[in-house]
Amino acid sequence: MLDNFFKFKENGTDFKTEIIAGITTFLAMAYILGVNPVILGDGGLPVTGVFFATAVASGVACIIMGLVAKYPVGLAPGMGLNALFTYTIILGMGNSAETALAAVLLSSIIFLIITISGLREAILNAIPLDLKLGIGAAIGCFLAFLGLKGAGIIVSDPSTFVSMGALTAAPAFLALLGILITLILYVKKVPAAVFLGLVITAILGVIFTAVGYGTGDILMPAVPAQFITTSFDLSLFAVCFNGFGTLFNNIPNLLMMLFSLVFVTFFDTTGTLMALGRQCGFIDEEGQAVGIENAFLADAVGGIVGAIFGTSTVTAYVESAAGIGIGGKSGLTAVVTGILFILSIFFAPLVLGLFTSPVTCAALVIVGILMIGQLKEVEWDNLIVAASVFMTIVMMILTYSISLGIAWGFVVYAVASLASGKAKELGWGIWLMVIVFIIYLFFGL
Repeated sequence: MLDNFFKFKENGTDFKTEIIAGITTFLAMAYILGVNPVILGDGGLPVTGVFFATAVASGVACIIMGLVAKYPVGLAPGMGLNALFTYTIILGMGNSAETALAAVLLSSIIFLIITISGLREAILNAIPLDLKLGIGAAIGCFLAFLGLKGAGIIVSDPSTFVSMGALTAAPAFLALLGILITLILYVKKVPAAVFLGLVITAILGVIFTAVGYGTGDILMPAVPAQFITTSFDLSLFAVCFNGFGTLFNNIPNLLMMLFSLVFVTFFDTTGTLMALGRQCGFIDEEGQAVGIENAFLADAVGGIVGAIFGTSTVTAYVESAAGIGIGGKSGLTAVVTGILFILSIFFAPLVLGLFTSPVTCAALVIVGILMIGQLKEVEWDNLIVAASVFMTIVMMILTYSISLGIAWGFVVYAVASLASGKAKELGWGIWLMVIVFIIYLFFGL
C-alpha cells in the first residue's frame, strides 16, 4: 500500500531508506525547536507557547507536504522569517505580537492565492535554467556556512568580519570530527552515512561532556537527567485572529508587513524547493521540477497552519537536503519528519540536549558539498551566466540571506544581458522581478 501511494520503486527508494531519511531530516532541522522560542520570545511571545506551536505546526506542515505533494521536504518556521517577524515587524515597526501573527496569517493566505492561481509556478518557470542551478549550489554553500558558523568553526571578527574559530574549543573540535567521520563514511559508500555520522558525533559529544571536555558549554551534547516532558502550552493557538482588530488601523504599515513577508517567503521557499526538487531528480526534459506545484501548495498551507498555531511563517527547509542526500525520494520522508516533530513535544530536553549545532554541522557541510555539484551543468563559457551565478553564490553567503543572493543574481543577469544586446530574450516576467529586486536591494523591506 505504501509502495503504491509513495511510489518507492518509481523513485528508486524503499521503506527503510525513507524512514532513515525522515529521521535525518528531522535531526538536521531540530535546532529550530530551541532557536525559534528564543527569537519569538524577544518579541513578547511566551517561550513554552512558541515551542509547542513550533513543534505542532512543523509536524502538521511536514505531513501535509508528504501526503499532498509527496516531496521529501521538511517544513518549519523559517530562519530569517522569524527574525523579520520579531526584530522588524514587532520591535522595529512597533506592532503587537497579535498583530504580527495576524499579518503572518494574511500574508500566508495571499501566498496561497498566488500559488493556486499558478502565478508562483509561472514566475518559477521564467527563471533561466542556469540561474536555477546557481541558486541550488548557492543554497548548498549557505547550508555549509550555517553549519560551520553554528559550531564555532567560523566566527565573527571585528577586522575581517569572519574568521576561523579556535578548533581546540570543544564544539568546534566535535564538529570537525563529525565532518571527517561523515565524509569517510560517505566516501566508503556506507548506507545512511550522514545519519550514522550524526549519531556517532552525538555519542562522542556526550562522552566529551562526561569526561569534562566542554562541560558547561550549551552547544555540547548532553543527556539530561529528566528527558521526558510535555509542553502543551496552547496559549498562542488562534491568537492571530485577535490581531485582526488592529491590523487595518495603519494601512501603510500593513502593506509594508505584507510585502516583507510575502516577498521574503516567496523567494526563500521557491529557491529552496527548486533546489531540493532538482536534488531529488524530479526534473523533466525542460529542466522544470515535476509536481512542484503541489509542493508549493503544501508550503503555502503550512504557512497558514503556522500562523494559526502561533508562530512565524512556516516554510520549506534547506536542511531537507540532509535526508534527500541519503536517499529520501518520497513523501514518506516528510511524513516521518512531521511525526517526529510532534513527538518532540514529549522529548524536548533530549532532542535539544543531544542534537546541537556541532552535531548537525557535519550533515550540513556534507550536503553542501553534494549540492555544489550542480555547478558542473552551468554554462561557464557564457560570461552573463558566469557573472550572475557567481554573484548569487557569493552574496547569498555574505549577506546571510537566500532572497538577497537570488536578488543579486537576477539583477546581474539582467544588466549583463542588456550590455550584450540580449535583453529581448528575457521575458516580461524576468524584468518585473528585476525591478522588484532592485527596489529590494536599494531600499530594503
